[in-house]
Amino acid sequence: MTTSQQLEIAFSSGRSGTGPATWGQQAIWDAVSRLAPADAPRYNITASAPLDPGLPVPVVLDALEGLLRLHDSLRTRLVPDDRGRLRQIVDPAGRLTVHTRHCGGEGADLARTGAALHDELAALPFDCTEQWPIRVGLVEADGLVRHMALVLSHTALDGAGMGLLVMDLSELAQGGSVESISTLRGSQQPLEEAEFQNSARGLRRDVNARAHVVRKLRLGPPRLFPAVPDGEEPKPFPNAVLSSPALLRAVEVVAAGHRASTSSVLLAAVAVMTSRLSGSPDAVLQVIVNNRFLPGLGSAVSVVAGDGLFHLPDAEGEFGDAVRRTHAASIATYRHAYYNKRLLDEEIARLTAEHGPLADRSCIFNDTRDLLPSALTEPEPAPEAGTEADPETRTDAGTDTGTEARTEAGTDADTGTGPGAPGTTLTWPVEFAPRPGLSFALDALQSADALQLAMTADSSVLPRPAMERFLYGVEALILTEARTLAPALAAPAS
Repeated sequence: MTTSQQLEIAFSSGRSGTGPATWGQQAIWDAVSRLAPADAPRYNITASAPLDPGLPVPVVLDALEGLLRLHDSLRTRLVPDDRGRLRQIVDPAGRLTVHTRHCGGEGADLARTGAALHDELAALPFDCTEQWPIRVGLVEADGLVRHMALVLSHTALDGAGMGLLVMDLSELAQGGSVESISTLRGSQQPLEEAEFQNSARGLRRDVNARAHVVRKLRLGPPRLFPAVPDGEEPKPFPNAVLSSPALLRAVEVVAAGHRASTSSVLLAAVAVMTSRLSGSPDAVLQVIVNNRFLPGLGSAVSVVAGDGLFHLPDAEGEFGDAVRRTHAASIATYRHAYYNKRLLDEEIARLTAEHGPLADRSCIFNDTRDLLPSALTEPEPAPEAGTEADPETRTDAGTDTGTEARTEAGTDADTGTGPGAPGTTLTWPVEFAPRPGLSFALDALQSADALQLAMTADSSVLPRPAMERFLYGVEALILTEARTLAPALAAPAS
């Protein structure tokens, strides 16, 4: 039997202040504001973890209170003016509701209850003007928390920020102090980031980054895939997930062989398949960049990820060359992904009105691998207190692989047609509402035993057979290159 209860964490004496929103807060606010209300929860950032044997409820509540003290983003509300420009307000005090389910079962019952609670909290939009941007769900059995769900507004943090948040919560639950974690991390708070962004140095960075993006936009093709005919009813956007055990090792082999990063290998393969399926010699991709390599942002629990514009000319050439050129070009993409997106959008609209369309920005790549640490863990047990838990933490990206699964073998490396490598599965877990201005979005994810490619696409532009060809083609490019490079990498140095 399962019962529900709401607990409250009273918080006081925190930092407070008000100031302009950060570029990241404003960009996410603007993006969510353009969605239909029912679609807004798709932007929520979530993590869900079973805890076995569990944590005492007071330990979890104390850790959550410490988390509120560590990170101002969890207590930040956003207030727009009449033009939609935001100010952030950091509250020094308030209450956080904790949604609790009491479960008398074990194993599967706990898992089902935890999943249902997570889904319930994740399906709700946030009112970031009136609410703190965080929800917490706990499943409790016999006085111990056996499952935890965290759901946050994307205006509070991004995927990498969630990973940092989970790491801090785990450390607090294991007895770490707010003071020691704060000293160790030195996390920049959103008001401090906004202060930098409005300084002379920050404004110069913004101008230079936007100028770089505009230069790239002038070089790329104005359209990659054919436009949807006027008057055609928008179709749902299918979500396909390719899960490939073979890619886990292959991306490492190709990266080592070309002295590139594994992200560059994946980005190059996506660029090549974009070129092949669109028929354009060039590929243009918006790449999500976490920006935590910039000074002061390494441990920031906030939304600092931005869109970088990546342009690969002559993408139809030899794949190894595409990997090397991608790695070189991606450095500039990452460097110039930190800017005021609202100002860039205004500049693009003006240039388009004056000179016609700039490069197509409808294709998105996001490498989300390893954004979360391995687990939310319990404190070190006393000698008589049983064994350590090994819970599993996940982010939810619309990639449940429970439907239409199939395993196939054999690959056509040239065309990307045909089934994937042995052990590869392709699933169609969900369909999304149409998203204007998007041809496709492709996320790279990773589990313990496979690399996953999750693709959502406009089926008017890329029907399901084309999506299959795209995903199998990415896999085939990388596996074929890995087989070519493996003998040389295995040979002893002379």
